[in-house]
Amino acid sequence: MKNHSPQVKVDAVALYQSRPEATIRQVAADLVITPETLRYWVRGAGASRPRGRRAAALPEPPMPPEVENTTLRQRVRELEEEHEILRKGARYFAGETRW
Repeated sequence: MKNHSPQVKVDAVALYQSRPEATIRQVAADLVITPETLRYWVRGAGASRPRGRRAAALPEPPMPPEVENTTLRQRVRELEEEHEILRKGARYFAGETRW
């Protein structure tokens, strides 16, 4: 068992709090300590933040229907073009000579 100085513990907790996208496991791996050690330090410091999937970014506000429709129509066109390219490629590799 290693004894870490109080400053190391404070710095580790501060690093964890400064990286909201990182998990305890990731920060602990960066610091070469066990996740349980860092979890213990974080709890001892009274630090908290949303955990897991709940920490995901807030959803974007809904788009007006006109903007959403325009965006969706554009995406449909892109997908139809991609589908056509793939269909032509499949025919070519299947031995059909006409495009």
